[in-house]
Amino acid sequence: MTPRPLISHHSLDAIIAWRSRGKKAVTVRQFLADVNKIVSLLPLGNHMLNMCRDRYHFSVGLAAAIVANKISLLPSTHTPEVIRQIKVFAPDVFCLTDNQHCTVDLPQLVYPTMTVNDLDLTSFVIPQVDSQQCVAIVFTSGSTGQPKPHPKSWRTLVVSIQAEALRIGLKDDSATTLISTVPPQHMYGLESSVLIAWLTGNALCDAQPFYPADICQILSSVPSPRVLVSSPVHLRALLDAEITIPKVDQVISATAPLAEELAQDIELRCQAPLFEIYGSTETGLIATRRSSHTHQWQLLPEINLIIKDDSVYACGGHLEVLTIMNDVIDSITPTHFLLRGRIDDMINIAGRRHSLASLNHILNSIPGVIDGAFYMPDELHDTNATTRLAACVVAPDLNAAQLLAILRNYVAPVFLPRPLLFVDILPRNETGKISRASLHDLFHKPNVGKEI
Repeated sequence: MTPRPLISHHSLDAIIAWRSRGKKAVTVRQFLADVNKIVSLLPLGNHMLNMCRDRYHFSVGLAAAIVANKISLLPSTHTPEVIRQIKVFAPDVFCLTDNQHCTVDLPQLVYPTMTVNDLDLTSFVIPQVDSQQCVAIVFTSGSTGQPKPHPKSWRTLVVSIQAEALRIGLKDDSATTLISTVPPQHMYGLESSVLIAWLTGNALCDAQPFYPADICQILSSVPSPRVLVSSPVHLRALLDAEITIPKVDQVISATAPLAEELAQDIELRCQAPLFEIYGSTETGLIATRRSSHTHQWQLLPEINLIIKDDSVYACGGHLEVLTIMNDVIDSITPTHFLLRGRIDDMINIAGRRHSLASLNHILNSIPGVIDGAFYMPDELHDTNATTRLAACVVAPDLNAAQLLAILRNYVAPVFLPRPLLFVDILPRNETGKISRASLHDLFHKPNVGKEI
């Protein structure tokens, strides 16, 4: 196939990134010089674990690996067990890190401090990348915790990003800066905070703000137009902080379904449209919706859903193979669908079915609930016993009786949580997700909250 450019900027003096500290712009010329410097330092291995937390460092490292025809490995976590499994998968793997004190058990290349005097800033030609080149392998953990690899070719990523940009109305070379609260190692962060800047001629921001005040400070540090790429947990915290939000021209959300009321509140406060993204590690982005207007998702152009053997598959567009969907989906039209939850999210208690995602949506829609999550315990060994759902909730102004009384209006009695655990904060990760294992730990650690 015809090679595709690494980036779409039309000038070496165009801005490709903003360094939030010092409000410094990075030109394409500087970026390519940094990429070439990292290429010259890369070890011999063909697989790189890019652990850089600075989004610009990550971006340079990713580009350097592509130029050097190396594959970036992007697991969902970096626990010692995951690193051990990654080493089995790719024995030649090395780690690129910008942490001088990184303790990961791999050969390491520490991202160097680079000054203008260290770099060759002469004229460059934007690298061309073979469309079929595998540039990244992203991993899902699966129910067993064993990382499952999903290779991504350059064509797959480019076609997906181009469709996303068209759908959300992000114009090429519009001097837009993308500020993201999610890590670039996550599929959503990779696509919507790094690659979309590369492939539309716009700019990324190096920071990964977490707290509301930090988000606002970073927004203020870069020029308009600005796109905030975030998640429901970050956006809800931003609204609850009741602080002045700097001008935002668009908001993007993913990682968990966004409540319609929350989407409307965000648009009202930011005075900007919000688009929600649907996708997965396996498929990448495949659909979007304007969450304040509709519950229905609209597939990207050329993406199709196929029902086969009682399963739903996605194909077409950037998807090079028929890919099974791990969600329960109701098709409305050939281009629109409703999302009911993950297949492994569906629960059956006393003959009644519900999804944990739907229950979590109901719980978090209750006024006074700051955060909450249902938890399905392991099946009890006593076959005569009834498995009961549990839930943990952050709701300082509610008591259990009030909360359960409200839930009774929306769910059958068999889905009311027992126990119900009141906590100060839920153990969400950087993308706002919460694992089943961490919920299990909450219910099995003493003195973590008030239980009824």
